[in-house]
Amino acid sequence: MSARRHVALAVDSDALHFGPRGELRESFAKSGRIHIDRWLPFLVVHRSADPEEGIGRAIALNSPAYLVWSPEDDSEAASALELIVERLRSELGPILLIELADFATGERREDSPTLPRLDVAIAASAGKGAKAAAEAMAGAIEDIQVDSHRAEASVTQLKSAAAGAERLLVTIPQIHRAPDGRVYPQLAHELVAKLINCILCAAASFIAATSKGTPPHFRSLGRSAFIAAALNADKKLDALARSYDFLLSISPINTARARQHFFDGGEQEAPEFRYRPLAVDPDAVKRDLYAIDLSVLEDLLLERLLCEKRREIDMQMTMLATRNTSGFRPASMLLYGAVPDDLLRDAHHILETVKPKPNERTRNDAGEVADAARALIDRYRSIDSRFEARVEVRDDVSGLLVSGGKLMISSDTSIAANRLDPLLSHEVSVHLLTYYNGATQGLTIFRTGLAHYEGIQEGLGVFAEWAVGGLTSARLRLLAGRVVAVKAMIEQADFVEVYRLLRDDFGFKRHGAFDVAARVFRSGGLAKDAIYLKGFLDVVDHVAGGASLDPFWLGKIAPQQLDAIDELLERGLLHPPVFVPEFLSREDAQRRISNLRGEASLDRLLELE
Repeated sequence: MSARRHVALAVDSDALHFGPRGELRESFAKSGRIHIDRWLPFLVVHRSADPEEGIGRAIALNSPAYLVWSPEDDSEAASALELIVERLRSELGPILLIELADFATGERREDSPTLPRLDVAIAASAGKGAKAAAEAMAGAIEDIQVDSHRAEASVTQLKSAAAGAERLLVTIPQIHRAPDGRVYPQLAHELVAKLINCILCAAASFIAATSKGTPPHFRSLGRSAFIAAALNADKKLDALARSYDFLLSISPINTARARQHFFDGGEQEAPEFRYRPLAVDPDAVKRDLYAIDLSVLEDLLLERLLCEKRREIDMQMTMLATRNTSGFRPASMLLYGAVPDDLLRDAHHILETVKPKPNERTRNDAGEVADAARALIDRYRSIDSRFEARVEVRDDVSGLLVSGGKLMISSDTSIAANRLDPLLSHEVSVHLLTYYNGATQGLTIFRTGLAHYEGIQEGLGVFAEWAVGGLTSARLRLLAGRVVAVKAMIEQADFVEVYRLLRDDFGFKRHGAFDVAARVFRSGGLAKDAIYLKGFLDVVDHVAGGASLDPFWLGKIAPQQLDAIDELLERGLLHPPVFVPEFLSREDAQRRISNLRGEASLDRLLELE
């Protein structure tokens, strides 16, 4: 969508420049603004002397097609409206105008025990399309509840119709305002979001009543293009997210030496870990974060997703600012949460019932792992050259670690041969694949990751290990051990106590017990490691319930964002994934997944192995 242009005061047919898809975004006179996302047979209009006073303008600005202005520009607005309706009619046929009006609620005391009702008045012109739209809007309004405010809608008939178009007049009470005139921002935001959906429901019913063919889903009528403000905000957030490497910043660089020193000292004192200097100033990043104005996106769904991501980056900055202090542990719990009781029970069940088996004697060193990873990456690159992942063997990491589009492998890596394929399915076919799928979408946030995506990402990675038959008893016990270690750390156990818990109570070998404790106590106490088992069991429940994993491949998203993803797909703002995990095409993986459906218990899962 092109940037807004200023049009001459006298609006004429030459001043409105529709694009090939019907897109139009222009300003006129002093206060007027026109935005049309694409050819759409409806237009939301709002006239306000004080745009900040009411809710109507905010609803209009977040609609896919709108015309807004103030009374001083009435003449120019009338000319623009006439021209727009004429052009839309010539392209599409019947047109619906949805006029939004603000209605001041009666006086209410601040200490009143009752809340004002959301009573929306709808008046419709006589056409069958307007009547259908009014009924649909009324039904949608009565299905919603906004912050404990009950909603009702009344429908009456307008005596006059708009020239060349059917018409709805929608009057909205200002329940988002306090008795003293202040705005309740959260209530206002929720009110706008709910009423936009009601408007789209009305538009979908209008189209169904006035045209032939399959009626559209109301979500498909939302915005189908990113305006410049959305792209700019996304770019700024991405730059801040890429200005630091969170996992590397909180991970020790001397794990192997610290482990040996711990053993040489008789396993009596907590190791001393060393960390990289921080590459960013957390306070400066926070200042830049909140300098990004997300209120101008004109798309509440995108605004919500970017706000959630901003809060997540904020929490990461708090963690970096408190690294190696007593504040880090609670900061990490704010981001990753505590250990739920049911997850702890599952972890104990695994540790009590899954017995360790002899390790595979054949091992792969770092070079062999890197070669196998590059071969798998080449397979994806042969599908599309945009899969540009890099592999690095490094001395300053532990195990395998994906950061952005890069797989880092510890130089002292030694992996059992039967674990190589599962680990690469996890790291390459989930973490790298979703990164590069996200990079093909219109917003970089799908590459960087929507807020709280990590739990399901790690769950998908472990699911990949399971699907290829590589979730060994040792690996499953490791994931369960991480859960009990995080729980103990949260309850104030120290490093040595957690190490002994794993070694003495749950039978971990000393290297394994140390490595789990080291992960859990990095930077002062990291609650993240409980999400691996939780994420895996969440994926298992998802699949066993018959749901598809397809949405999770198109980028780095979280389960709570699936409705948002569905809407963005409906609106054409997202597209299906370019890359699909290769393990899903394997017969043995398909058989395991098929056997899993309909039965999600942990015991059943263990039986399938």
